[in-house]
Amino acid sequence: QVRLVESGGGLVQVGGSLRLSCAASGSIFRPNTMGWYRQAPGKQRELVATSTTSGSTNYADSVKGRFTISRDNAKTTLYLQMNSLNPEDTAVYYCKLDLQYRNYWGQGTQVTVSS
Repeated sequence: QVRLVESGGGLVQVGGSLRLSCAASGSIFRPNTMGWYRQAPGKQRELVATSTTSGSTNYADSVKGRFTISRDNAKTTLYLQMNSLNPEDTAVYYCKLDLQYRNYWGQGTQVTVSS
């Protein structure tokens, strides 16, 4: 069984930074894609950034230049460094793992940016 546990969310002021982590455990087969998604109140869940085991990354236009996705050497911990945060970044951030035949989600971590 696969388990994803996010951490690092919290309350930050406009212009501040946060670093999210997602620790994956269980049968993590390769190749795979891990990513961050977010859901603001009243809105649909949206992609923030993804990272593949081959090293490719992808970002939503709204976070390009501000957020950086990365993995540890074992490829089982995913990070999201978020800089220059603004109120529009307020959301619950979810970690997702895409394997060949199924995907998994974490429980989410709240990020609140106050003005």
